[in-house]
Amino acid sequence: MTLLEQLSEDVKDAMRAGENLRRDTLRMVLAAMKNRRIEVGEDLDGDQQLAVLLSAVKSRTDSVTQYEANGRQDLADQERAEIEVIQGYLPKQLGEEETAEVVRTKIAELGLTSKKEMGQLMKAIMADHKGTVDGKLVQQVAAQELD
Repeated sequence: MTLLEQLSEDVKDAMRAGENLRRDTLRMVLAAMKNRRIEVGEDLDGDQQLAVLLSAVKSRTDSVTQYEANGRQDLADQERAEIEVIQGYLPKQLGEEETAEVVRTKIAELGLTSKKEMGQLMKAIMADHKGTVDGKLVQQVAAQELD
């Protein structure tokens, strides 16, 4: 079953169960995927679907920050709940220890020695571990390792 089929089935299940937040969140994700498919002009592959999911999480994370800055905790909580729903469809994220190990391995593999080469490192790691590592965490660990 493809991700799109899974999302469609889960929308139906959420409707049957009366889970309005889950239903609405999944509908928004499906709409974003359909819009992206129209932009691209062909069916989305796994990486493109993953990019749509990551984009949805990122936009909601930004919204949480804005809502909290403006004292709207109710809206921030709703966005957090939507993030949890979407993260159920993302690959498992690596923790700090695993991410640090990935960074150290890639630095040794590429023979990098200075912070000037951070872009090369980030590009290599993000290509190999798309969706499973946090870019900000990779950047922090890389900055420490390349001192």
